[in-house]
Amino acid sequence: MSDSATMDTVVTRDPVCGMTVDPNAGKPQTEHGGHVYHFCREGCRDKFAADPDAYVEATDPVCGMSVNRATARYMSKHEGERFYFCSGRCQEKFEAAPGDYLGDRPAPEPMPEGTLYTCPMDPEIVQEGPGDCPICGMALEPMMPSADAGPNPELIDFRRRLWIGAPLALSVFLLEMGGMLGLPWAHWFGGGIVRWLQFLLATPVVVWVAQPFFKRGWSSIVTGRLNMWTLIALGTGAAYAFSLVSLLAPGVFPPTLQGDHGPPLYFEASAVILILVLIGQVMELTARDRTGDAIRALMDLSPKTARRVTDNGDEEVSLDAVKAGDRLRVRPGEAVPVDGVVVEGRSPIDESMITGEPVPVEKQSGDSVTGGTLNKTGSFVMEARAVGSDTVLSRIVAMVAQAQRSRAPIQALADRVAGYFVPTVIAVSIVAFIAWLAVGPSPAFGYAVVAAVSVLIIACPCALGLATPMSIMVSTGRGAQAGVLIRDAEALERFSKVGVLVLDKTGTLTEGRPSLTDVVALGDLPEDRVVALAAALERGSEHPLAEAILNGAEERGVDRLDAADFDAVTGKGVRGTIDGADVAFGNSGLMADLGLDPAEVETRMRPLQEAGKTAMALAADGRLVGLLAVADRIKETTPRAIRDLHEAGLTIVMATGDSEATAMAVARELGIDQVRAGVSPKQKADLIAELKGKGRSVAMAGDGVNDAPALAAADVGIAMGTGADVAVESAGITLVKGDLRGIVRARTLAQATMRNIRQNLFFAFVYNTVGVPIAAGVLFPFFGVLLSPMIAAAAMSLSSVSVIGNALRLRKIRL
Repeated sequence: MSDSATMDTVVTRDPVCGMTVDPNAGKPQTEHGGHVYHFCREGCRDKFAADPDAYVEATDPVCGMSVNRATARYMSKHEGERFYFCSGRCQEKFEAAPGDYLGDRPAPEPMPEGTLYTCPMDPEIVQEGPGDCPICGMALEPMMPSADAGPNPELIDFRRRLWIGAPLALSVFLLEMGGMLGLPWAHWFGGGIVRWLQFLLATPVVVWVAQPFFKRGWSSIVTGRLNMWTLIALGTGAAYAFSLVSLLAPGVFPPTLQGDHGPPLYFEASAVILILVLIGQVMELTARDRTGDAIRALMDLSPKTARRVTDNGDEEVSLDAVKAGDRLRVRPGEAVPVDGVVVEGRSPIDESMITGEPVPVEKQSGDSVTGGTLNKTGSFVMEARAVGSDTVLSRIVAMVAQAQRSRAPIQALADRVAGYFVPTVIAVSIVAFIAWLAVGPSPAFGYAVVAAVSVLIIACPCALGLATPMSIMVSTGRGAQAGVLIRDAEALERFSKVGVLVLDKTGTLTEGRPSLTDVVALGDLPEDRVVALAAALERGSEHPLAEAILNGAEERGVDRLDAADFDAVTGKGVRGTIDGADVAFGNSGLMADLGLDPAEVETRMRPLQEAGKTAMALAADGRLVGLLAVADRIKETTPRAIRDLHEAGLTIVMATGDSEATAMAVARELGIDQVRAGVSPKQKADLIAELKGKGRSVAMAGDGVNDAPALAAADVGIAMGTGADVAVESAGITLVKGDLRGIVRARTLAQATMRNIRQNLFFAFVYNTVGVPIAAGVLFPFFGVLLSPMIAAAAMSLSSVSVIGNALRLRKIRL
């Protein structure tokens, strides 16, 4: 992977990871040695602060000059290591032959045997090993990117061809246009010599430099899949063949085409056009390489080695050697190597690169940690649970790679147009040739050739084909950086149109685990005593709410009491003896069994129940001594997220299996539009079908196994990443962090992506709609304007680059 600035101004780089950073984007920064350094994230700043001298300067491996890493315009990656260069020329030399400058370092490892390759424009094309796409002619790319892969070999090859071909094409151009430039070559050396020089200079460009283009063009004709290379090969090949006949057999042309030195030559047109196409390809490959920055950044999060704890001490091993069950030590400032559980120590973990959340999370024994997250200040020992392709990070990379290869439904429009486009262009070129030959001014044949070649060259469908895939590739990578994983492009397009969002309550709106929220002491017992009595009984209970009572008692630090004669009364509660007193804890039915007035108990419980909480009564020696309430707390981020979703134009519907009283209490607090309470998993799916039957586009967000049918039935399923695997598998969008703010991010991303795709398609359609008639010569009768084939080639290349450049803007979108 190479990265060079296209600006003349000094760039600002993160000196640790090499990413370009906008100094005005509010990113982390620090000062060292009188210079302010900017970073892409907190983790990079922490690494820099630990050892600044290791990241301030680098040595250009080609010329040996010292380069400031933070302002270097030229950078390349080889074997996972970044190299910085003083100039673009040094970078070119290095990328062409890195082994020449790295001494005994091994060359990048080739892709593993059996690696599948696919086309970025036509993902249905899949084959083992590299090659060219039979549909569009583009070079195939690995389906699964590699963090250690070297520079794009096609990009290196095309750059080498450009360095050789550009001077030759320029020389041919100067020879042909010398008279207009005040350089009368024909007068100085003779017209015949100048003509042969043009042939000698142009032929290497056509035969060797542009050999990949003609190979793809011929393949497109043989397979019947006409594409941009068909047009380029036909146009430049016709110009070169015409010139060759003009040079070798000038007598076959009519007198009207004979000039002072013979019929006209178009060697310069064919050579310059091919070089302009080559320049466009180099720019396109460079820009396309940047679309994978996000996925490569994710892959770079995982360290290459881990520190395994053994009976003989710690040993550093390759990450590939780590197995489930290994105990690994993670020191301050290091990345967590694999997924696992903390078994010793504690430390705050920066999970922003996975979840998008900037606040570090404190981890201690028993807490899970995710590979690729950054350990901050503490040290701990973890047990590996998931390694290799089973880690969260690996699954994220695989999901993003799959999404980048998927096709949005809007692409079907471009595909239908492209299917008729090339044959239509060839027909227009033939018509233009015949029309100019019939009614054009003298020499009509020359004008006819120019018009026909210009039409073939300018009408490149590449911009049309790139319009959707480039936007999808960039946006899915950007989403992954923000903790929003897109399964495929169709989900992204559908979510941009969604009008109704159905939300599960438990685990989506709420934390997903009940907790003790209220303690009401009645009589002369203090609150802590009430909690202690209830906890003593619940230690013997298997009721789901028992854990909430016990955790609440632990948090309050109340005295531990022991219960004797424990008895669980089915459907009512628990009873026992504590410190000689008969104690009961449960619902109003249990209180009635003790002789208490159930109506009075219900009256006291009602305010808690109306607040959406589960209330329970505590009695001692036949007297009501307290009430306790348990509830599944609403996540802190939920209220703001609901407001943002409303502002985004979504109608919010809550579907839950909880009671109507609990559901309505939550809905009132959050301002939810509609509530469906007490629904089963099947009824949730029926609700989705009901809303879709009314013509509404529906998204469903949930995290549990019971949500899977509804997620699958919705236009777009959104799985909270903290939930069950079956929910994730049923969803089109997964939020790595179980937080509704991720839905806001996904909505913003979806709408921005579709807006970007529509812009790209507009550019491509308008460009071809306007460009082809102008190239054919419709303006000539009115303004005397006939497009040069060289101008047509430049416009064709810039159209593709403009589409890619517009797609790359999605990398900067604020989510």
